[in-house]
Amino acid sequence: MAAFSTLNLAPALLESVAAQGFDTMTPVQAQSLPPILAGRDVIAQAATGSGKTAAFGLGVLQALEIETAAVQTLVLCPTRELADQVGQAIRMLATHVPNIKLLTLCGGVPMRPQLASLAHAPHIVVGTPGRVLAHLKRASLDCGRLRRLVLDEADRMLDMGFGEDIDAIVGRLPSERQTLLFSATWPDAIREVSRRLQREPVEVTVAAAQDRPAIAQSFYKVGANDKSEVLCALLSQGATAPDDHPRALVFCNTRAEVARVAQLLSARGFDALALHGERDQRDRDEVLLRFINHSCAVLVATDVAARGLDIAELPQVISYDIARDVDTHVHRIGRTGRAGASGTAATLCTPGEAYRAERLAEELKTALSWQSPPKLEPVTPLTAPNRTLVIGGGRKDKLRPGDILGALTGEAGLDADVIGQISIQPTRSYVAIARGQAPSALARLRDGRIKGRRFRAHELRGD
Repeated sequence: MAAFSTLNLAPALLESVAAQGFDTMTPVQAQSLPPILAGRDVIAQAATGSGKTAAFGLGVLQALEIETAAVQTLVLCPTRELADQVGQAIRMLATHVPNIKLLTLCGGVPMRPQLASLAHAPHIVVGTPGRVLAHLKRASLDCGRLRRLVLDEADRMLDMGFGEDIDAIVGRLPSERQTLLFSATWPDAIREVSRRLQREPVEVTVAAAQDRPAIAQSFYKVGANDKSEVLCALLSQGATAPDDHPRALVFCNTRAEVARVAQLLSARGFDALALHGERDQRDRDEVLLRFINHSCAVLVATDVAARGLDIAELPQVISYDIARDVDTHVHRIGRTGRAGASGTAATLCTPGEAYRAERLAEELKTALSWQSPPKLEPVTPLTAPNRTLVIGGGRKDKLRPGDILGALTGEAGLDADVIGQISIQPTRSYVAIARGQAPSALARLRDGRIKGRRFRAHELRGD
């Protein structure tokens, strides 16, 4: 596969790519980046985890005019979680490019802080259609000088009912622009969107076999009263697998079941958290962050809450409740086996759900692999290797990851290898610390200073 160095990218962007350990391009990057950099419209079929964010992110950053204080790029995503991930990925690509302002605009949070941030126009806006449209209608978001529009996971946006919002947004954008459309599938509705919004787009198709390896799927017939025991047994198998940090994503069909299963697992000693739509947005963000930074070992979620999640190195997905349709089933198992890693997907099926399994087999045109449920030996719970500390300061306080890392390895005297992911938010920062070192790290943060200032700090706990 071709190297990034073969592209006409700015040295600062090549430096960022190299710093993240990327040498060669993924198939979607190799096919889409050249036309993107040439200013062409592109419609690309590629799943989450294929490297598409870096493809359009590098294209956006390469064409950016930093001295022009105006919104030049708008990226629309179906969910807040995906928008946050996309925003963070673009920020990482822009690490060595000074003075770039990126703003995330999503629902579920108050408008007032967003209005304050929009007082000084960002270069890039990443957001969900509903909140972006709300800002456009009240004229708090000015896209009069916009040059690029990106629709990420366009099929999911249409599935979630954002079609009218997207049309309303596009009606408020300049007609002379580059439009990039990324979608996991190309149903007729996506083709129609492309016809309306794009001009002679370059088509890029990345086969599923190129995006990820085959995922080992297993189905288990279980009694309704035995599901929790079988779940614990499957998770215990993961705990003894040769993985440094075993994690699992468990899907349930209802919010109530998510809360019940997460509570059950916690009572059995698993580091488990629940992710569903009834939690407020900060709680949802913090739950997801803890799972990503290895401060949580089992994430129990509804399908809606898990839309758009791109979690690297996730070896195990379990459907505690069998999916209601084939698209949802495919989305679930697609959370594992990413970026060349291996993955397993298990589905529990009670006698009352047998018809759903038969329908899956029919629509997938394949025989399902039925296995005998594992016997529950003494439970070996999945536990998280890290704990997450929260610091009461963020981007508005001019904090950067290096500032926190320096405070912990300098004054606090911690070894760098016990410090995990650092995430900087507008008013808060999160840092993952090896669980055995978390108490001392917290005490030192409370007693010490970051950039000469004292900040409140506490450990993120509870569900």
